[in-house]
Amino acid sequence: MTDVTVGPDENHATELRNKVVDKLKEDGTIVSPSVEAAMRKVPRHLAVPEASLDDAYSTYNAVVTQEDEHGNHTSSVSAPQIQAMQLEQADIRPGDDVLEIGTNGPNAAYIAELTGSTGQVTTVDIDPTPAARAQQFLDATGYTNVRVVVADGESGAPDHAPYDAIIVTAGAWDIPPAWTEQLKDGGRLVLPLRINGLTRTYGFVRQGDHLVATSAHVCGFVSVQGAGSHKQQVMQLPGDKGVTLHFDEGAPANPSLLEGVLDTPRAETWTGVTVGSREPIGTLQMYLATHVPTYCSMTIDPELSTGAIGPTGLGFSMVAVDGPNFGYIVVRRDPEKNNAEFGFHAYGPDGSGFAERLADIVRTWGKEHRNAPGPQIAVYPAATPDDRIPGDRIIDKKHSRISVSWPVA
Repeated sequence: MTDVTVGPDENHATELRNKVVDKLKEDGTIVSPSVEAAMRKVPRHLAVPEASLDDAYSTYNAVVTQEDEHGNHTSSVSAPQIQAMQLEQADIRPGDDVLEIGTNGPNAAYIAELTGSTGQVTTVDIDPTPAARAQQFLDATGYTNVRVVVADGESGAPDHAPYDAIIVTAGAWDIPPAWTEQLKDGGRLVLPLRINGLTRTYGFVRQGDHLVATSAHVCGFVSVQGAGSHKQQVMQLPGDKGVTLHFDEGAPANPSLLEGVLDTPRAETWTGVTVGSREPIGTLQMYLATHVPTYCSMTIDPELSTGAIGPTGLGFSMVAVDGPNFGYIVVRRDPEKNNAEFGFHAYGPDGSGFAERLADIVRTWGKEHRNAPGPQIAVYPAATPDDRIPGDRIIDKKHSRISVSWPVA
């Protein structure tokens, strides 16, 4: 890397950069000396000159660099925490050939630090604007062993394959064949993958024709563009214009069955399962998303809603649909015990029975899986027959079949 002129701002940037790394070591995100050294060295603020130094070195916040006409974020420089998390998952070593899908500059520079002078880095983006931004940053900071390619990352970068590691920095709904095929056997694929609407950044290892997850962390990313983009199906709940349902893996085959569902009595059931105020619930969310029938999420516009649904979060609630029955998770908090209990509201001809069936799913999680390592995830090609895929649940996507297994504590 070329030396950056040292002045008051650069000295302050170095101080902030070191504070970020110190914090990420303290919270356990950074564990390897190589990732620590890379993140202490790369002057990420030069990639976002429009941002203040404090914003450029915000430990847990991304810097948005591009929006569409609707205000949706289409490109960003990810937060240092997310970048460090993915770099640790990728386990990049000196001499590795690495592909980054989705670019803005600093992360490619981190990878270049990790691969060293004997490695090669290729970074791909479908949008020429962030690609140009990345090229400008890499040129200015002297990372000459990084190739910047403008292309749809759905196809990878076959001219420079195979790779020891592939890091995807945009949220994906599926894993296209090119990403597995361009990875060496035993190579690492790190990507934010959406399963039933829930995104985790997974670390996968290639084992022959399939991928096995070795790590998973809750995260949020700008969505993939191009051939790999996937929009959720959206529908209003019949009987309430303020309630919108978002289906990631497919809406009900016959939504008309829900006509009049909110005119039925609301059943309420509590599970007896409580969580502390700081206890992570990521595994519970994923357990519900992979066990309830026709899982979706729900948003509520209070100005349009009839008020039949509630109390629940207006921005995000976990929902299940089973034919004419509709249910969603609710929480009641106990300030004295500093915890919260999960329950369900349900409507429909079997509302009380449906609420109880949903509650039993949470009870099973609490009894058998709460203290277990979390789900075991594997990804197989779309043509793989059922008898070759172990697991409790198979989720079919366009290019892949995702196996989900839940070990017992």
